[in-house]
Amino acid sequence: MTEGYWKKTRQLTIVLLIIWLIVTFVLSWFAPWLNQWQFLGFPLGFYMAAQGSLFLYLLMIWIYNRRMRQLDDEFGINDE
Repeated sequence: MTEGYWKKTRQLTIVLLIIWLIVTFVLSWFAPWLNQWQFLGFPLGFYMAAQGSLFLYLLMIWIYNRRMRQLDDEFGINDE
């Protein structure tokens, strides 16, 4: 029972970590290239660094929280 829980937890963590790495490092690496486009009047690379990446981090936290609650319910784990 708990082996399946931890396997799914590890998979979720790895996927979110890969997304975090892409958002943090790949978008920063390509910021000069992204700056050739505008978004809300700002260069896209600047916007992603200042606002977009923060939004994506919050979205990742929400996804992690939601999915972990589903896994807890699926495996009957109570946090009390």
